[in-house]
Amino acid sequence: MTLPNTYEVALGDGRVLRYCLYGPADGVPVIFHGGSPSSRWKRPDVLDVMERSRLRLLVYDRPGYGGSTRSPGRTVADAADDVRVLADAYGWERFGVFGGSGGGPHALACAARLAERVTRCAVLSGIKPGGPPREEPAVREKTVEHSRSVMAQVAAGGPEFIGEPGPPARDDPLAMARLRATFADSIDGWVDDTLAFSRPWDFDPATITAPVAIWRGTNDTAVPADHATWMLGRIPGAVEHVYDGGHLPGPVTYSEIYDWLAG
Repeated sequence: MTLPNTYEVALGDGRVLRYCLYGPADGVPVIFHGGSPSSRWKRPDVLDVMERSRLRLLVYDRPGYGGSTRSPGRTVADAADDVRVLADAYGWERFGVFGGSGGGPHALACAARLAERVTRCAVLSGIKPGGPPREEPAVREKTVEHSRSVMAQVAAGGPEFIGEPGPPARDDPLAMARLRATFADSIDGWVDDTLAFSRPWDFDPATITAPVAIWRGTNDTAVPADHATWMLGRIPGAVEHVYDGGHLPGPVTYSEIYDWLAG
């Protein structure tokens, strides 16, 4: 295998966003918001389900990840402006959004801010607002420690996604490239996500009019069930789906999400 092609779109403020496209070219358009941290390059097991779906998935790197230009001080709601440009680049007047974990709030922001364009919004293991405001020096220090810990485990023979089963990432050049794009080359995206989550998100979930479906795992130790409860209590008509498993589901659940997004 080789890494999927990377594309770029230029923004009016001089920034660029990098992204990849997955799934059939004539599939239902959906813009994918990755977790915190993550990148446009997905693991083979995740990619396989994408390619077999009925969706045309545009997976982009939020500012600061994978070569997308950093945007210091960005808010969660700022994602809507970037997504508008990405959709316009392909003439997508209407499209779905999907966000996993830390991508969940960004997908919801698009559903709220781009209500006239978003058809459906799926959230997987999404997070709610909370916690005290944070300052960048402390967040950066903690993030550096976390990233070094992960890469030390990888160097010792650990898998690409620590905590999940898998072959040693150090023996797979593609896995190492994905790790570099995610945080090893730069932690700016991860830092800015963390800061954005601690600030006001600048959108009201109650204004979302598109259908929203929320998936959570029964054994998710990273994001407890009360996060889904928070969303379900504030988003009109939101529907909960519970699967057996942890923070990341298996291919069956991903297929269910993609089928729902395809309508």
